[in-house]
Amino acid sequence: MTPTSALLSTRPWPLLLLLTLLLPGLVQAQQPTAVIAARATLSSWSDPLESLGTLRADESVTLSATVTDIVRELNFRDGDTVEAGRLLVRLADDEAQADLRAAQALRDERRNAVNRLAQLQSRNLAPRADVEDARAQLRQVEAEIQALEARLADYRIQAPFDGRVGFRNVSLGTLVTPGTELVTLDKLDVMKLDFTLPEVVLGQLAEGLSLTATSPAFPNAVFAGEIASIGSRVDPVSRSVTVRAELDNPELRLRPGMLMNVVVQRAPRNALVIPESALIPQGQRQYVLVLDEDDDYRVARREIGIGARRAGEVEVLEGLAEHDLVVAHGTERVRDGQTTRLLGILDDDTSIPELLRRGRDQAEANG
Repeated sequence: MTPTSALLSTRPWPLLLLLTLLLPGLVQAQQPTAVIAARATLSSWSDPLESLGTLRADESVTLSATVTDIVRELNFRDGDTVEAGRLLVRLADDEAQADLRAAQALRDERRNAVNRLAQLQSRNLAPRADVEDARAQLRQVEAEIQALEARLADYRIQAPFDGRVGFRNVSLGTLVTPGTELVTLDKLDVMKLDFTLPEVVLGQLAEGLSLTATSPAFPNAVFAGEIASIGSRVDPVSRSVTVRAELDNPELRLRPGMLMNVVVQRAPRNALVIPESALIPQGQRQYVLVLDEDDDYRVARREIGIGARRAGEVEVLEGLAEHDLVVAHGTERVRDGQTTRLLGILDDDTSIPELLRRGRDQAEANG
């Protein structure tokens, strides 16, 4: 064998070996790029306004004594929930009760006198003037009884509405005088939340706007409510208006005086929403990669107009339609016109890490 023929016979082997090594990489490079997509969906949207507010009870009162006497009964404990009309405190009313009984006895006597004189007058045995005088005296004693009964009510301190009492600051036998504070009572099932907002947003406020409130005391709780009324005046110093909202408090966790973080849902509307991760900013413009579901998920680069943003989402004003499919993860690895391999579509029950893990598991299962 000549040297030339020996060389020709050995050259194909390195070439075949090189092709064998490069072929898997070439095949892998030709596979579509894996991406995760999201659909443009209509969602409730609003422009939030944030403020700090202070809670007040829906109804609140400090019950005080209006007469001077000693405490005879205390019918509550600290923090009790009481119903309207419940007797909370009774003061010693022995003297007032005695005066009432005496007035009632006098009323019975004068009523009998009126009846006797009326009978005599019907037989012309008594002048009509005597009957009228007796009736006037009866009306006088009846008025005195009403006054005594009203006075007796001052000795009985009752709950004017359903609510929760505060600390008891008096004891049995304590001598109280008019103005002595006996107990506080707060209606807590509904709370009033007062906060201020700049006057420049006054035209965007209205009764019934929804809001949420949170407190450091309950970091995992969100309390929902709505604006109940808007102040009639603007503070000329701070240029702000006071707003009052109402929050349901069925579990009675909220307390008067608590500081709340308030977020008012301004300008509520339905908006077209996509994940913020789908945006490709370029100067002042924003683009997304739209996937054609009928053409192997081929990518089309499209400019869109956006509005407000919130955590992880952006409002789309133009350039997309509802149900359009856009690349939410992998935008930096694909180009306009390329086909892609869809790992999954984001929704409320999935996340990007979860879809990536599923893609890896599927790839390993396929070898």
